[in-house]
Parts: sequence; structure tokens; C-alpha cells
Amino acid sequence: MENRKKDWESLGLSNDFLFGKVMRNPELCKEMLELILGVEIERLEYPEAQKNINEEKDAKGVRLDVYVRNGNGEIYNIEVQALDTEELPKRSRYYSSMIDLQELNKGEPYWKLKQSYVIFICTFDLFGEGRHRYTFENVCIENTGIRLKDGTTKIFLNTEGTAEDISGELKAFLDYVGGRESDNGFVKRLAKEMEKAKQNREWRREYMTLLMRDQENLERGIKQGIKQGIEQGEERFAVLNRRLLQDKRYDDLERVLKDKAYRQKLYEKYNII
Repeated sequence: MENRKKDWESLGLSNDFLFGKVMRNPELCKEMLELILGVEIERLEYPEAQKNINEEKDAKGVRLDVYVRNGNGEIYNIEVQALDTEELPKRSRYYSSMIDLQELNKGEPYWKLKQSYVIFICTFDLFGEGRHRYTFENVCIENTGIRLKDGTTKIFLNTEGTAEDISGELKAFLDYVGGRESDNGFVKRLAKEMEKAKQNREWRREYMTLLMRDQENLERGIKQGIKQGIEQGEERFAVLNRRLLQDKRYDDLERVLKDKAYRQKLYEKYNII
């Protein structure tokens, strides 16, 4: 328990659990979105942290870190990601589609769909160009000047960017998410809210429960991976399962069972001979 307590006290804003709790403060959430989007937001509905969406019993449910709307009904889903699981582009696609399912009732016309933003704040450079921000909208391949205007935008932020492509205020925020201190006023307010969140006993207890659940999944998964490796006559498969569990790449555990090419790719990535 003491080690878990220390872990809680050492968490930074790149932790998705703590990020969701801190962004329950609507003023901080609003200011963060204004920095990211470069626009003023008149009003923001109180953030709904860790929103669960599960429309169909057979569909993959999602838990969104922060899910908010502005006064015009535009929707923002903001996620923090500390590990490159090589699936973020397709995850952003899935999140966007699930948001639409959540917002449009049966029988309503499509024009009622509001502008939506799926934003990932990453502690790594997903696209490797040194940019702090990568923004995607659907455009015509034959003429990139033609936009589909389907009302969806996906933004990937990179805390480790090197390009001079964003404002100093946004860079200070990304630096803070990346674990670097700053004298920026917004960052100071975030740090103060972080300390306040860490003093919340209920949230700490909730986090400890999640940690214990993850540990149980880890132990169960290791046993399963070893068994599968033996059954398939492939010891390195059990090793791969262990590494994926340690990195909490739970979705990959199922994928490597069915996708031999992807399994081989991970063998090479983790240098498992």
C-alpha cells in the first residue's frame, strides 16, 4: 500500500486518471481547449470525465478521458497518451464514430451532427516530424483544396516537439504534460489543481482500486500467455505476452493471437529472438 501511495503522489498530468480528474475544473478545461484550438470559447459545459460509451452489447466500449461541449454544441474529446501503442490513428477514427452514435438519436437527420474534435495529447512524436501539433481533416486526394466538411477534426499533440509551430503558452502546457516545470500562469494553476486532486481521498482510493485490478489482469494475462506459448510450441510468444502486459497493451494481446505478421513485428520491436 505504501508503494501505491507513493505512486499516486508522483503522478503527473500525463496520467489519464488524474488528467480526467483535474479537467473537471471547467475553467481549466476551457483554457486548455482555447490554447489548443486557438479560438475563444464562450461557455463550456461542466466536463464529464472518464465518460463511458457502449452503444451495443457486442460493440467495443470506450472510456473517454474528458468529454465536453461548448455553448454551440460542438463536442471535444480530449485524451492523454503516454505510450505509443501504434493504434492511435484508428482509435481516433473509432472514438469519432462513437461520439456520433452518442449524439444522434434514431431517426434524426445527419445535418444535426455537430462539429466534433478528437484530441490526443501524446508524450511522444507519433508522426516523427518534430511538430507539436498534427491536425487532420478529410480532404480530396485529387485536389487537397477541396474539404469534405464532415465536421470532424482529429488533433495529435506532441509534448516532445522541436518545431517553432505553436504559441509559447501552448508549449508551456505541453512541457508540463511532458514532466517539465514552467513559470507560465496557466501551468501554475494546473499544478495547484493537481495538488488539490491528489489530496482527494476518494479519488486516491479509486486509483488504488484500478491499480489492483490492473495487477490482477497482469498476473492472469501472464499465466494465459505462458499457457498459450506452450500450446503453440513457441516460448517467445509467452515472453511477448509478458512484455505487452507490462506495457498495458491489452488490445494487442488479442491481436497477436490472430495476426502472425503483427506478432512477428512485435518480436522484432521487443528484440525477442
